[in-house]
Amino acid sequence: MTLIDHPVDAKATAQVETMTMAAALNRALADAMAADESVLMFGEDVGALGGVFRITDGLTARFGEKRCFDTPLAESGIMGFAVGLAMNGMRPVVEMQFDAFAYPAFEQVVSHVAKLGNRTRGAVRMPMVIRVPFGGGIGGVEHHCDSSEAYYAHTPGLTVVCPATPQDAYSMLRAAIESPDPVVFLEPKKLYWSKGPVDTSVREPLGVARTVRDGSDVTVISYGSSVQIALDAAAVAESEGRGVRVVDVRTLTPCDDDTIFAAVRATGRAIVVAEAAGFASVASELVARIQENCFSHLEAPVLRVTGFDVPFAPPKLEKYYLPDVDRVLDAIDRLGWES
Repeated sequence: MTLIDHPVDAKATAQVETMTMAAALNRALADAMAADESVLMFGEDVGALGGVFRITDGLTARFGEKRCFDTPLAESGIMGFAVGLAMNGMRPVVEMQFDAFAYPAFEQVVSHVAKLGNRTRGAVRMPMVIRVPFGGGIGGVEHHCDSSEAYYAHTPGLTVVCPATPQDAYSMLRAAIESPDPVVFLEPKKLYWSKGPVDTSVREPLGVARTVRDGSDVTVISYGSSVQIALDAAAVAESEGRGVRVVDVRTLTPCDDDTIFAAVRATGRAIVVAEAAGFASVASELVARIQENCFSHLEAPVLRVTGFDVPFAPPKLEKYYLPDVDRVLDAIDRLGWES
């Protein structure tokens, strides 16, 4: 079972291409830079090299070194530079080369990026995007596979986005760049080479979840690379006679409660799947919100399938750390089904 394709307008079929998520992100950046000269792209090795994952490949050659350029290896400096640019009318897009590399910039994000709009009563906005390649599944070593979404989701003033398809990668990055406020754009590294149709005419608003598979017995809520795990588990569960509805959260904050709650109320059972450690996580928040707002509809407690509460595993052990189909199916079995 694969992710449900986005509906495509027949009039725009000429704009539909099959591409990887990495290519979709590259196209979104190129199209945004072509449409608006105030959009700048910078970070470590994003210029001539085109980025570690080649997301910025060709942008310097096309737009010049003043609009896509390399920075020193100093994440706090990168972020501070972006703050100054955003305050003065530019739309910076910065890349934190790997998820855990972004931590030195975190003070800037919390103290300034997230707060300046509120601090100035809206007089100074922060139209900037912080691109963070995140998550495991690539056999990376320490500091290269963190799932750091909870830090950003816990910070008021930030919009936090995580696409699961090439289409969403394109559409939501365009929306993030056009936003007048700061967006943390989490890119699942495991999905960079996944392929799917992309219609560049489709524009998606941020803050909207999507039901990507229907089912009547249990709802599985997920985001990023875990969405495909949920879909694969749903296909197996269907062969065993249980209908699994799958919801892709897409925007972690602001969270689309309406879509999630409607799905859970329709099935009466729910599981949240995410690869970050479970304690004090986005998964924990989703479980709490569901149980507070859907309690009278629930037939069983809301369960979580997450990473473990330990530092990310070394490459040879990451398959034991990350949620997989068997762990999701086990959670489905634990939901208190009547015989």
